[in-house]
Amino acid sequence: MIDDIYQQAILELARAAGETRRLERPAITATAENPLCGDRITVDLKVVDGRIAAHGHGLRGCMLCEAAAALVAREIAGRPVAELTETTAAFVRMIRADGPVPERWPDLAAFTPVKAVPGRHECVLLPFTAVETALSDAGLITQQARQGTV
Repeated sequence: MIDDIYQQAILELARAAGETRRLERPAITATAENPLCGDRITVDLKVVDGRIAAHGHGLRGCMLCEAAAALVAREIAGRPVAELTETTAAFVRMIRADGPVPERWPDLAAFTPVKAVPGRHECVLLPFTAVETALSDAGLITQQARQGTV
């Protein structure tokens, strides 16, 4: 079953993770860790007029975390903060409660096999956790907005 989660789409996304770098002068930074497997991601953001203007990250993680981080890096630029929190909540429902693939980010379907492996849920959710932590710490989303997400 564990081999089922490492499909071609995950492998391709994970390869793209190495292309993302930290921002030189981020407005917001947050780090999230998964103590169970040792994954760690630091996310840098710039937000302008309620939209993500720039994103960067530094990552030490498994292939699933790398793939999720690469997808976030690819999709996040230009998105409204509110849309990001909605997408995060939808992705959490997809992974943890067998919800549908979030409509706004259809490539999250690559992580469908991860639903069957609860021990890997945090790996794919960690980049989303880091982004939401950064936005929350900066006062751009409230704890209520984060309820039901990561």
